Amino acid sequence: MHVVRKFPDAEIVSNLRTGDLMDDSIRSLYRDHFDKLTRYILANNGSQQDAEDIFQETIVSFIELVKKDKFRGESSIGTFLYSMNRHAWLNELKRKGRALLREEKFEMNMDRGEADKLQQMAYGEEKQEIARLVASLGDTCKKILLLFYYEERTMKEILDATDYDNEQVVRNKKYKCLKQLEQMLNEKPELKQTLKNLLHG
Repeated sequence: MHVVRKFPDAEIVSNLRTGDLMDDSIRSLYRDHFDKLTRYILANNGSQQDAEDIFQETIVSFIELVKKDKFRGESSIGTFLYSMNRHAWLNELKRKGRALLREEKFEMNMDRGEADKLQQMAYGEEKQEIARLVASLGDTCKKILLLFYYEERTMKEILDATDYDNEQVVRNKKYKCLKQLEQMLNEKPELKQTLKNLLHG
């Protein structure tokens, strides 16, 4: 078993700048700070996976700052990493909040005319290609998207027609399905514009 000794802050900064003992220095950062920073994420609506992702992002950013001489050592590494970790997580929460708000706003603003436009997809020349893309997302995504956009079912009705635990889970799944479809449409800009026109007028 490889035992990593505890490095003083000044030595970690020096090692990260020069590349000396880089692996041991990074292991030391993980050993000394991962648990504390993870607890912050978990205490603020994050998952274990969120905590691991944000910590990894924080360490990479810290190394870059050190290499660019932007870490002056005015605070301890622990305090600095905690601040970076907190800032990164708050930004992630804002991003997630904006994404959910956009989806909810879209659903709230969707009137009869917009629903009619969605149904026109059945008659457009691009319909078959879009239908193939939707089908390639898998049976679950296809079912949820068709129920919501074509049959105009409510989240409650879709929940009853699926095996999910609650409406929020269905809403999250629908959002993920839409993001997958959007990524696929990025490779087909002509279809993407058609779908955007149908959704937003």
